Amino acid sequence: MPIKVICVAGARPNFPKIAPIMRALGAKERFEAKLVHTGQHYDDALSKVFFDELGIPRPNIDLGVGSGTHTQQTASVMTLFEKVLEDEQPQVVLVVGDVNSTVACSLVSSKFRLKQPFTCTRGTRDRPIMIHVEAGLRSFDNDMPEEINRKVTDCLSDVLFVSDPAGNVNLAKEGTKAERISFVGNVMIDTLLAAKEKAMSSEILSTLGLQEGGYGLVTLHRPSNVDDPEQLEHIIGVLDDIAKQDVPLVFPVHPRTRARIEDAGIAMDESRWFMTGPVGYLDFMRLMAGAKVVLSDSGGIQEETTVLGVRCVTLRENTERPVTIEEGTNVLAGIRRETIMPAWEASIAAEPSGRIPRFWDGKSAERIADYMDEMFSV
Repeated sequence: MPIKVICVAGARPNFPKIAPIMRALGAKERFEAKLVHTGQHYDDALSKVFFDELGIPRPNIDLGVGSGTHTQQTASVMTLFEKVLEDEQPQVVLVVGDVNSTVACSLVSSKFRLKQPFTCTRGTRDRPIMIHVEAGLRSFDNDMPEEINRKVTDCLSDVLFVSDPAGNVNLAKEGTKAERISFVGNVMIDTLLAAKEKAMSSEILSTLGLQEGGYGLVTLHRPSNVDDPEQLEHIIGVLDDIAKQDVPLVFPVHPRTRARIEDAGIAMDESRWFMTGPVGYLDFMRLMAGAKVVLSDSGGIQEETTVLGVRCVTLRENTERPVTIEEGTNVLAGIRRETIMPAWEASIAAEPSGRIPRFWDGKSAERIADYMDEMFSV
């Protein structure tokens, strides 16, 4: 009988992480991997497009949770995912990242009892092995919902696959046993490297009338930046001053952010701003690769720009991905004019280092699958 693995995705950032893992597990005869889409994000522009562009099979199970408060969304995922475990009886549950679906499914799995115990190198078990991919990341800011999700998921997980060297340090400081931790590298970079050639043939630059290296790319979505109208207006005002320096800004606007901009009555000068809806993975990668600088509050974009060798100015007070700063491509800018402008100037003045972190080599998912294969070699 194959080892059944349930892989969970719920939000747009999860899919580039899940795609290479599904492929790597599919190459191992030992495993039967199924994809559960919780539906935390379900908008063609936010998630469905990834199935086509990244070659991910359609989800085996779609929970269709949709939006809601953190509590409502987490509770809905938990209730519906428990039924999945009852029906599927998996030996492994694998979650990625730090969204509400991640922590919800890890909590349900940690308490679930299988009808049939199984044996692995960790002994005989009657609970699924809980795996967290991208473990150990810490912003040290408990006001971020993602930080709570990361901590809880890591605490509950049996196997912690680490992407950033800081993850090893953080987990060790928290008292995590070394045998639970494996530094495998960054699965999202697997997807980026696999798709890079195809992405570079995208026509998005010509469609928008952009010149290579002649624009900046903006993303904003974190509640701390967009939910407070005064703070949102402040950041956009600072970015507009950057745009006035002959650096027009391309802004693929998250639906939630667009609603906040409209509610706040913020006007964007079309001579300096290229406002679009969310774009597909390949088009977005092409926009990143061709940008003079990326200004963003995203976590994953810090990693992708590092590998692409593109300057990144992170519009946050902290980052859970310090290796992107250590390797010289990312500058932490804060969220106020007095810190953003110096960070912008420093970023533009410096050439990207060209250094890429260890194991960000396109083979992280293979290392994960090999580890799991060995775990069941009993």
